[in-house]
Amino acid sequence: MDFGLVLQTDPPASTVVGLMRRAERNGFRYGWTFDSAVLWQEPFVIYSRILEHTRQMHVGPMVTNPGTRTWEVTASTFATLNDMYGNRTVCGIGRGDSAMRVAGRKPNTLARLGEAIGVIRDLAEGREAEVDGQRLKLPWVRDGRLPVWMAAYGPKALALAGQKADGFILQLADPFLTEWMVKAVRTAAVEAGRDPASVTICVAAPAYVGDDLGHAREQCRWFGGMVGNHVADLVSRYGEHSGLVPEALTDYIKARQGYDYSHHGRTDNPDTAFVPDEIVDRFCLLGPVEAHIEKLKALRDLGVDQFAVYAMHDAREAVIDAYGERVIPALS
Repeated sequence: MDFGLVLQTDPPASTVVGLMRRAERNGFRYGWTFDSAVLWQEPFVIYSRILEHTRQMHVGPMVTNPGTRTWEVTASTFATLNDMYGNRTVCGIGRGDSAMRVAGRKPNTLARLGEAIGVIRDLAEGREAEVDGQRLKLPWVRDGRLPVWMAAYGPKALALAGQKADGFILQLADPFLTEWMVKAVRTAAVEAGRDPASVTICVAAPAYVGDDLGHAREQCRWFGGMVGNHVADLVSRYGEHSGLVPEALTDYIKARQGYDYSHHGRTDNPDTAFVPDEIVDRFCLLGPVEAHIEKLKALRDLGVDQFAVYAMHDAREAVIDAYGERVIPALS
């Protein structure tokens, strides 16, 4: 199992770079960041510094979207980083939540997302693709490589990930839901004539190492609110008891009363009081090292190839070091 570190690009950028360097020293192979241009600093500028100051770490957004940048600009940015640092980027992509809504726009349609996945990958790898009716090619790309991993929860999005993406990003670490969603992605891959094993499975969730479970829950409760934001979209689209989305995912948002993006992904988020302890425990990795190892082994048995640690809490360095000293060696 590979490991990644997920950070927000809060200033100063040097702190983000420093934490990524610390993560690589501890055995993390991937460095991810949020991508929301209004809420945080521009990640692609920071990726260049991370790549310069690491040796093997792969970097990318968790996640970008097809709406905030034109597709040829996104592809050219990735391709430039790859040309400078040797194909060490990965494009995490989704419909767009905070980046679009904070700017007053709706998330992209799945049809647009599916088209963007192919176009961005083709352009970044040096092939011709059509953008807004215009055939384009980046003539300077040589031996480009850009895996595109798609974030998804709902049935249509899971199917799209299996059909078109190189990887699937699931932003929660509940084994029951992971099994359900991985199966859906792999089934879609088979039906599309693809090798299901070719789709990399990445689970991303907060991890907090320590014996004070109450404190750990409060530090990570924001994640249930963030996931609930996506789940609310699914409920509005498919209905509360449609059978298309597991009730284990939808039941907990009944008391949800809105969401303030100014606190998005932060421990002080006031819009997460509706998230019960049970959801925090299921969605996140909390407790002593042994509990992390046990849950990660269960996820690995379900086909998870990478666990990406959301480190938006008061013990970022401690969790990076704990994973490097004990967790990553146990899962290697």
